[in-house]
Amino acid sequence: MTNQQPVNIVMVEDDEGHARLIEKNIRRAGISNKIKHFADGTSALDHLFNAPDGPVMNGPALVLLDLNLPDMSGTDILAKIKGDDRLKRTPVVVLTTTDDKVEIQRCYDLGCNVYITKPVNYESFADAIRQLGLFLSVIQVPETED
Repeated sequence: MTNQQPVNIVMVEDDEGHARLIEKNIRRAGISNKIKHFADGTSALDHLFNAPDGPVMNGPALVLLDLNLPDMSGTDILAKIKGDDRLKRTPVVVLTTTDDKVEIQRCYDLGCNVYITKPVNYESFADAIRQLGLFLSVIQVPETED
């Protein structure tokens, strides 16, 4: 029986306001896991694959992924995570303003676990994130491959 490692949350979100709101409401839901925030895809991928405290080197993570990033598409990041044997079991929650059916389908085809459309108004957004927090509090994350 292995010791359950705490799951690190990797948030990839270029909008500072959204990032703060997401973190605040995840904390409100009682989630105390470490949250690492990245505002662009390049630094997020570097962390995921190469950082000593990233999931490849350091065990389980859960990724909160915005699709609209300044340097690359979130779907590219999703494809890289799900296409890598060491990370393919990492749960990815897509959190984005896009409710385009084709985009949603594409994310699920690429292996995203949950797709959440960010509501435009603040209250609904906060509510959606609180529900996400409750979801995160019960989710089981598989161990990463060695």
